[in-house]
Amino acid sequence: MTAMNWHVAYPEMWLLLAACVVLLVDVFNNDAERRPTFWLTQAAIAVFAGLHLMGWSSGTTAYGMQGMVVVDPMGHLLAFFAALAVMGTLAYARPTLASREMLKGEFFTLTLFMLLGISVMCSANNFLVVYLGLELMSLSLYALTALRRDHAVSTEAAMKYFVLGALASGFLLYGLSMMYGATGTLEIPKVFERIASGTINQEVLVFGVVFVVAGLAFKLGAAPFHMWVPDVYQGAPTPVTLLIGGAPKFAAFAITLRLLVEGMLGLAVDWQQMFVVLAVASLAVGNLAAIAQTNLKRMLAYSTISQMGFIVLGLSAGVVSGNTLSAANAYSSSMFYLVAYVLTTLGTFGLIMFLSRQGFESEEISDLAGLSKRSPWVAGVMTVFMFSLAGIPPMVGFFAKLAVIQALVTTNVPFYIFLAVVAVVLSLIGAFYYLRVVKVMWFDEPSQTAPVLQTQGVTLLLAFNGAAVLLLGPMSGGLMAMCRDAIVKALAG
Repeated sequence: MTAMNWHVAYPEMWLLLAACVVLLVDVFNNDAERRPTFWLTQAAIAVFAGLHLMGWSSGTTAYGMQGMVVVDPMGHLLAFFAALAVMGTLAYARPTLASREMLKGEFFTLTLFMLLGISVMCSANNFLVVYLGLELMSLSLYALTALRRDHAVSTEAAMKYFVLGALASGFLLYGLSMMYGATGTLEIPKVFERIASGTINQEVLVFGVVFVVAGLAFKLGAAPFHMWVPDVYQGAPTPVTLLIGGAPKFAAFAITLRLLVEGMLGLAVDWQQMFVVLAVASLAVGNLAAIAQTNLKRMLAYSTISQMGFIVLGLSAGVVSGNTLSAANAYSSSMFYLVAYVLTTLGTFGLIMFLSRQGFESEEISDLAGLSKRSPWVAGVMTVFMFSLAGIPPMVGFFAKLAVIQALVTTNVPFYIFLAVVAVVLSLIGAFYYLRVVKVMWFDEPSQTAPVLQTQGVTLLLAFNGAAVLLLGPMSGGLMAMCRDAIVKALAG
């Protein structure tokens, strides 16, 4: 436990080295389309993903850096999914960045540092490492949001994101400092042991947990700590919106499990009550507010809030009546839901970028009017994504919602069964605004006459993404088993 074990941090070391190399290579890169920088970045992330996949396949848990870092199947799997999400985001974003004079080396370097922060959070075993990874990721995203310096809306979004993100970090840091004050340790497993001993001041612990949960809710984008999500999603350049809405969700999920499940499971009775409130508020606020939106990115921001509600709802059902028999089922259902959500979000924002062109952002719902007449296959792919977010079978989103609901129902506790019913009812309300987009695409008269420009690489990626959302639902058993195995080994470790 006390050994340095540098090998546990090989993926992070590789990514740090790659980020420095990409930064230097871009200095001497005269190609306006940044081809060497783009492909070098994608290759670096592919190697990083491969290292995590190898670590996951070994199925072992190891500690390093004097116990500050833990590598286990859950951390490897979440970092692997985050790497794939970033690779997909960069592939979707490249044409949009090029047409808006944003295809610069700093975009790729900051993206690599963001991914490094995500990976650090996935393997954190110490409060300080959690915070280090969180700030590395967050600062990179603040800078990326303001990358379009001449755009007033993007600059405003970056300021809001920075101020509210700093507030969230302060909440989390204050909560962690109280946990340290109560337990006398920064190591997450030792916090669990001290809480289990029952000799610590319970009031101080619970007060600390309140601040920790508030900070985590900010990062997840759960109501009532959601106020930054709509403004940042709408104001940030679409490629950056996808960076914010995709891979970082894996990091937020990872630190939620590390801190609350691995460190504070003894206080589950307290934080699960807060999670129930967060979940119901997110489902209600997200679904009801999205109905009133006319901007597509803002609608998808409120959609994200409601989707986070489902993830938090799954996390709230791990400890029932003092036992953890349903923990693996509940947490793995939330993890599976997160993967399904990010996969669909990649395609949705990727398609918005695909439909955009120089001087036209395709951000309003009305911009999709009559899309089926201009490009039937693009309208078809967008329909698949909307159906998945709405939870309509056989899309992967339906099976993700089903997994969380069955995790609640199988507890056999009337309160959780009631919560499952509430989630279903609010999801039915939410289906309205997803189906409205489908109606606009297929039944309204076209508002745009310009043909949809076909970019071969992005077209193939969209087709693959749509097929994955469509086929992964009926074939979700393997992915669900991966998530469950990772969670079981994390709980055992």
